[in-house]
Amino acid sequence: MAKGATNFAGLNSKQKIVWSRRVWNAARDKMFVKRFIGSSENSMIQRITDLTKTEKGERVLMQLVADLQEDGVVGDNDREGFEEMMENFEQEITIDLISHQVKNKGKLADQKTVIRFREQARYRLAYWLANRIDQLVFLTLSGISYAYMNNGAPRKASSPFPSLSFAADVQAPTAKRHLRWDATSGLVPGDTTQVSADDIITYKTIVDLVAYAKDHYVKPLEAGGKEYYVMLVKPGTLAQLKKDSDYQRAVTQGLPRSKDNPWFNGSAVTVDGVVFHEHRLVYSTTGATTKWGAGNAINGTRSLLCGAQALGMADLGPAEWDEEYFQYKSRQGISVDKMFGLLKPRFFSIYDQSVEDFGVICLDHYLQG
Repeated sequence: MAKGATNFAGLNSKQKIVWSRRVWNAARDKMFVKRFIGSSENSMIQRITDLTKTEKGERVLMQLVADLQEDGVVGDNDREGFEEMMENFEQEITIDLISHQVKNKGKLADQKTVIRFREQARYRLAYWLANRIDQLVFLTLSGISYAYMNNGAPRKASSPFPSLSFAADVQAPTAKRHLRWDATSGLVPGDTTQVSADDIITYKTIVDLVAYAKDHYVKPLEAGGKEYYVMLVKPGTLAQLKKDSDYQRAVTQGLPRSKDNPWFNGSAVTVDGVVFHEHRLVYSTTGATTKWGAGNAINGTRSLLCGAQALGMADLGPAEWDEEYFQYKSRQGISVDKMFGLLKPRFFSIYDQSVEDFGVICLDHYLQG
C-alpha cells in the first residue's frame, strides 16, 4: 500500500469534474430550499439555468405573461381588429460568485490525515455552501438586507454578502404582500412597530391568510389536481399553532398529502391547502439589537406564505472545486465557488392595480420564547 500525501492536483480533468459535481450535489442535498426548486412555472423557486440573449447582451431573465383583461366580443360582431395584445413583463436576475476556502497546517501535522482533511473539507464546504444559500433565500423572500443574519443580528463587518451584486435587489415586501396578525383585528397591513405579545397566530390566521392570497391572485402551486401554498415558519411558530385547539382539529381532519411532489417531503403537516415547513432560518428578531413593537422590545418573526414563482434563482452550473499548494507544496488549501443569483420578482398586478411581489406574502407576528 502506497504511503504519503495524495496528489490531488495530479488528477486528470475528468476526475476533477466528477469531484466538482459531487461537492455541488452534496451541497444541494443539504439545502433545505432544494425541495422547492424547479424549472417550471409551477415551482416555488424557479431555477433558471440558461441565459437570455437581448440587445444588451446575455442576461438572466425571469418573465411573466399577464392574464387577459378585455371581455372579447359577442354574437356576430367583428372579431378582426379587436384582438387583445398579451403583455409580457420581465425582470433581470443579477448573478455573483460566493466562495470559501480552508487550508491545513502543513505536511508534518497532517501527514497521516491528508485524506481525512480533504474529506472534512468537502463536507464542511458543502454544508457552508448549502447553509449560506438557505440564508440568502430566506432573507430575499423576507425582504431583509444581507447586512443582517436570519435572527436579526448584524453580520460581521468582514462579511462580503452585503456587497453581493444581487444584494441591492433585495426589497422590502410590497404593501399588499406585507401583513401583520393582530390578535384583535385579524389581518392588517404590515407594521413591525405595532407587533405585540398578544399577536400569536392561530388556525384562524391560516384561514384568513389563504383567503387573502386567493382574493389577491397569488398563484398557488399545483399537485395532484389540487392547489397548495407552502408556508415557511419558525419552529416556535409551529409550536404556537399546535397549541391551538382549532388547529388541532383541522390537522386530524386534514387531507392526505401527495407523495408526487418534493415540496411535501419533510413538511410538518398539510392543513386547508397549506403545506407547513418549519426552519430555524425563517427571519426573526431573536438576535436583533432593535426588535419590534412598543419600545422595540418585542420578538417577532416573518412567516412566509409562498405560491408559484415566489423566487427566481439563476443557477449557472455546478460549484467549482479547486485545490492549491503553498509553501513549496507543504500546505494544502481547498476552495469552493458557486455562481448564482436570487430575485424576488415583482410585477404589476392587474388585480391589485399596483406593482406587487408576485408569489409570496410576508406575515409578521409575535414569536414566543
